[in-house]
Amino acid sequence: MAKCRVIADWQASYENPFAVKKGDEFWLSGKSEDWDGHIWLWAKDARGREGWVPDNLAGHHSEKTYAKFDFSALELTCIRNEELQIMDETHGWILCRNNDGQQGWVPAGNVSNR
Repeated sequence: MAKCRVIADWQASYENPFAVKKGDEFWLSGKSEDWDGHIWLWAKDARGREGWVPDNLAGHHSEKTYAKFDFSALELTCIRNEELQIMDETHGWILCRNNDGQQGWVPAGNVSNR
């Protein structure tokens, strides 16, 4: 599994982030943001948790929005020089796991040696 090193500290933004499983319905607010050339959409899950989701998460059927794949907006708090395992990457963010087994998203610009 690929590894990377944290080059700038990152503090997770949400305690209880948005999360869906493939096929789950969720709602889009209409708000979007461009993050380093990638489009993120503000969404709410069935439990009322809100957060940014990558635009490719949203599928549409019968006027409903559903998740095309599992997704959690859980971020990983990390500190400079920490080594992380890379699990996935999308829309300018890296899904990482630290040595304690905690997993979450970190901005791609905060890590190197990918």
